Amino acid sequence: MNQNQPPSNEASRRQFLKSSSTAALGTVLATQLNFIKTSAASATDTLKVGLVGCGGRGTGAANQALHADKNVVLTAVADVFSDKLDTSLESLRKQLPDQVKVSEDNRFVGLDAFQKVLNSGIDVVILATPPGFRPQHFKAAVAANKHVFCEKPMATDVPGIRSVMASVAEAKRKNLAVVAGFCWRYHYARRAIFDKIHNGAIGDIRAIYATYYTGPVKPMPSPDKRPAGTTDLEWQLRNWYNFVWLCGDGLVEQAVHSVDKIAWAMKDVPPLKAVAVGGRQIPNHEGNIYDHFEVNYEYANQTRAFMGCRQQTGCYNQNADYILGTKGTGQISVSRRREVEIIGENDWGFTGPGNDMYQTEHDELFASIRAGKPLNDGDRMCTSTLMAIMGRIAAYTGQEVTWDQLMNSEEHLVPEQLDWNMTLPIRPMAMPGRTPLG
Repeated sequence: MNQNQPPSNEASRRQFLKSSSTAALGTVLATQLNFIKTSAASATDTLKVGLVGCGGRGTGAANQALHADKNVVLTAVADVFSDKLDTSLESLRKQLPDQVKVSEDNRFVGLDAFQKVLNSGIDVVILATPPGFRPQHFKAAVAANKHVFCEKPMATDVPGIRSVMASVAEAKRKNLAVVAGFCWRYHYARRAIFDKIHNGAIGDIRAIYATYYTGPVKPMPSPDKRPAGTTDLEWQLRNWYNFVWLCGDGLVEQAVHSVDKIAWAMKDVPPLKAVAVGGRQIPNHEGNIYDHFEVNYEYANQTRAFMGCRQQTGCYNQNADYILGTKGTGQISVSRRREVEIIGENDWGFTGPGNDMYQTEHDELFASIRAGKPLNDGDRMCTSTLMAIMGRIAAYTGQEVTWDQLMNSEEHLVPEQLDWNMTLPIRPMAMPGRTPLG
């Protein structure tokens, strides 16, 4: 049996379609132009979108792509599970029937489905699979000359990020658009406050405190809930958020949004080093991710950034940012009176229009392609992901981790080869003081 195809004993439970998925590659290009580097797609050119990864976020991203431009159609979809693909397509067809033009031949299921989407004649690809697959899918998308929308984060380990960095450089050379799912960068109010901060409204930044306190994303089922005949790979993919090789842990997959805002405040200059604490307090059966972290980043000018995150039920929840400067404090999602504000010598509160940041990501992506001036979020999306991985490594090992150590890491979390029937051992839960630096 083809290692890319689901096991035959699963056929009674679900029908697997044709190929694979696990990421949504976002790339847009006028098909008749076949993407000449510096050309713009005219307003009348139909841009074909392919979706890789048909979960909730991938389906949402496809919906937003179709709303971003009246001459955009969805023509190819992929996922490792046919039920996910079917549910996604049904939802999209109900909402946008005239723009969903996916034939039976362009529905792909399997571990190689992403490549089949890229080969299907699309112009834009949305990558929305678990982030462990992002480097492979992003590299393939750039090689295929596609514009890309890729969800955060960009990888789950440093070798993966090095691959993404190389692909970013190639995308720049080819003049391809790359927009990342760090959605707060596309939020009008947050753009306004960071612009104020970067122009001196709070003076020099001395400290940042970011919180991401929330509930569990997708708790791991107990082993007795595993259906008979389910392979190791399917079980882990079905519960991908609970395995570090697939999600990167909660700090990297979810709280990376707050890490990204720290990076944004510091103009995307990376920290010198980090120390962290973390662990697993609520049992999670076979899963190997932590449920809380606290990371301390140190910068060259003695500025410190503190990131706290927790994913536990019944606890205090907050997603906020405090940016402390020599002339005042910038606050995000702290006051009930204002979403963003500055308190100090230059009091200020945002009074401009609101926006759906998820929609704005796609609006600006497609507008940049139409104009022949493609956006490229590549450098900062790598820096923010690296900072989150840095915090995870510091917490897992209990060691101080420098940026140089981070960049030289050779710890590979993602298996080089995957097939449906492989034995896939679960990495032991990290233990600070015992887990080595990779």
